[in-house]
Amino acid sequence: MQRNAMEQLKKWQLDPERKPLVLRGARQVGKTWLMKEFGKTCYNNFVYFNFDEEDELKSIFKTNKNPTRIIELLSMISRIKIQPSKTLIIFDEIQECPEALNSLKYFKEKANEYHVVTAGSFLGTLLGQPKSYPVGMVNLLDIFPLTFDEFLNATDPALFAFYKSIEKGQQIEEIFHNHLIDAYNNYLIIGGMPECVESWIKYKDPAKLSKIQRELLEIYENDFSKHNGKVNSERILMVFRSIVSQLAKPNEKFMYGAVREGARARDFEEAIEWLVSAGMLNRVYNVSKTEHPLSAFDKLDQFKLFVFDTGLLKHMAGIDNNAILLKANYQFKDQMTKNYVLQQLRGQFSIEPRYYSDKSKEIDFVLQNGMEIIPIEVKGGEDKSAPSFKKYIVEHHPVNAIRFSKREYRKDGAFTNIPLYLARKVKDFL
Repeated sequence: MQRNAMEQLKKWQLDPERKPLVLRGARQVGKTWLMKEFGKTCYNNFVYFNFDEEDELKSIFKTNKNPTRIIELLSMISRIKIQPSKTLIIFDEIQECPEALNSLKYFKEKANEYHVVTAGSFLGTLLGQPKSYPVGMVNLLDIFPLTFDEFLNATDPALFAFYKSIEKGQQIEEIFHNHLIDAYNNYLIIGGMPECVESWIKYKDPAKLSKIQRELLEIYENDFSKHNGKVNSERILMVFRSIVSQLAKPNEKFMYGAVREGARARDFEEAIEWLVSAGMLNRVYNVSKTEHPLSAFDKLDQFKLFVFDTGLLKHMAGIDNNAILLKANYQFKDQMTKNYVLQQLRGQFSIEPRYYSDKSKEIDFVLQNGMEIIPIEVKGGEDKSAPSFKKYIVEHHPVNAIRFSKREYRKDGAFTNIPLYLARKVKDFL
């Protein structure tokens, strides 16, 4: 599979200000594959060390802080001469060895000519523990499940070639529009987890796909129960299992009382923070004003939580594939669609999306592009009614306003209708 993150890795490789690189992201999103593929294609060779599988490795970092000595010992273990800038050094599951994680600052300070890339489960959660994380001494790269364009490239390269050629304002022929809508529906079902996409390409078997999604969710829930940090693992699990019912509410806003009757923010806010930091949930804050800079107007007590992969959300909600493929309207359709759009928007803009809600209207997402604020309306089908969206446009006169739906790409009065399958191209179209 081709991953968009590979381009960012290549930029990192050539950056003279490069620091050791930490890949963050939920388990099973393809971090290990990406690091090895990067080593294979962009370096003379690579050395791979997994701290979860090779316990004896930890002793090297416990007894040594000099990166030159560490390199010597790693060369002996791997039987490969590790050369500056020519050998990629990969540390996987680095959270299992805090001393190795801490050693990254010494690589930055004393041996930055060596290229080091690392990854691990729930690394994002360590950011809140400065002693165990070399803050300021590493570069960070977030890895997500496959986005729609990556999925399309993997499953239908010919259609992807057409998709790539689509430009701003281009009329899309009906035959291609229909094929791309079909691919979008498939993506809702399959999602972007590499194992799910790979299984679908090989077998086209919905039962196998469903089994993988169930097993992935079981792996994550087992990880919560094994978690032994200061955050209560039972509360992490309760929040995660409440997401479908939270999103099923009319306004989708997260309510602590929906996790457990009578619950308050103090009971579950640490569990939410843990899940967001671990890359399992995407949090979208409500803003009091749709002005630049958006983050200054965050209402920190009002937010929505979405699942990091739409295919897994579909499985969690128990939605039958036929509902997505055959029914124009089904329960949870709008929530699935918003989850999908958020997944495609993440990483396109330097400021993460927000939403806007007041007593008279709600805007699904609000984007900040430079100093411009862009309202987003999300429709799961071809429905044209959008009173809140139209009212907002009349009141605020935004330069750009976007509605995502299954309708064709067209300028529609004061806003542009963009087909859902082009959500990943929004930044290019502005």
